[in-house]
Amino acid sequence: MLDVLQDLQYRGLVYQHTDLETLSARLRKSPLTLYCGFDPTADSLHIGHLLPVLVLRRFQLAGHRPIALVGGGTGLIGDPSGKTTERALNAQDLVANWGQNIRRQLEQFLDFDSQENPAIMADNYTWLSSLQVIDFLRDIGRHFSIGTMLAKDSVESRMNRGISYTEFSYMILQSYDYMKLHETYQCELQIGGQDQWGNITAGIDLIRRMSVNENKEAHALTLPLVTKSDGTKFGKTESGAIWLDATKTSPYQFYQFWLNTDDRDVVKFLKFFTFLPPADIDALAEEVALQPEKRAAHQALAREMTALVHGSEALQRARKISQALFSEDLKELSPEEIEEGFMDVPAATFQDDCLNFVDFLVRSGVVTSKRQAREAIAAGSIYVNNVRNTDADADISSFERIGGTYVVIRRGKKNYHLIRFV
Repeated sequence: MLDVLQDLQYRGLVYQHTDLETLSARLRKSPLTLYCGFDPTADSLHIGHLLPVLVLRRFQLAGHRPIALVGGGTGLIGDPSGKTTERALNAQDLVANWGQNIRRQLEQFLDFDSQENPAIMADNYTWLSSLQVIDFLRDIGRHFSIGTMLAKDSVESRMNRGISYTEFSYMILQSYDYMKLHETYQCELQIGGQDQWGNITAGIDLIRRMSVNENKEAHALTLPLVTKSDGTKFGKTESGAIWLDATKTSPYQFYQFWLNTDDRDVVKFLKFFTFLPPADIDALAEEVALQPEKRAAHQALAREMTALVHGSEALQRARKISQALFSEDLKELSPEEIEEGFMDVPAATFQDDCLNFVDFLVRSGVVTSKRQAREAIAAGSIYVNNVRNTDADADISSFERIGGTYVVIRRGKKNYHLIRFV
């Protein structure tokens, strides 16, 4: 068994914890079962979820047994942690459908078929949906002090802005999850983001008060909040969140997100998210310091993460698209690669090509008027398939179409439009 705790500390992934010496001794003794919960609040996980998912994977690779808990029940309630306002309550069938999507995504990262320490998939809707409110309040609720709950970060941070009883009760439900998994699977460790500390420790207290197991040992470990040095939110771009679902964020977009990491963050993200050994990361850190223009660390980060989430074929495709856009040779790309590379740009579809260039630019949304079109063409700021076009009278039927279908219009340096002919 590998010393997973030592590896987590090297990577800066240990934020809060119960007694570390006791936890370290327990990890060395024998395989341990741990869990992390993922509420279905959307139809896909995003890269903000990756950190705890990959920490579960690190524990499994070290010989321990992870439980991926899909919050089919708690997802109907809403976790106040990290939120400044009340979450919207979603319909039960919608949450259930999202939960199925999340299950499939978790299977990409955890081995549920291992002969030695197979991961476990669970859904807290299984036990939470069968609870009787009077029994729950009498048997579970009596162990929770209002004063103690109010002091927890997840609740205290919301007191000034307001918190409903629905979200206030979330801590009790998460604590019940930990106790249930402790009794069913002998789960002894819960991990989560730093905003989950209060919820996790409340679960430990409930286990010690109520667990029917002779072994009431339970631990907590939280991970640091992922922040960016430039002050912007991690996992967000101008076009929105970075999702793990390839239909929401293409592998090319995913690759570019990591490739464009700030120099100040790239080594931290290599430690947080990749499975590169410390020696390799340290060597890349040295190269960042001495030869930052080579961007070796950025390329390693983008390569490792895209292959991990989308696979080696998607990585090769993303790199091919990147190279074509960099060299401005779009003819090397297939129609499918064009679609992926320009997934997040404005698009238009034409059924005929009987237009002059000026009318074409207006109808496709590249410009707002014929006058603006003529001025942009005269200024040399309009490109067709990355080739400057200064002929306002050009016939669009003469434009070469990539794969017989696509024309890429660029205005200026970065303002792209994708035109599809049918």
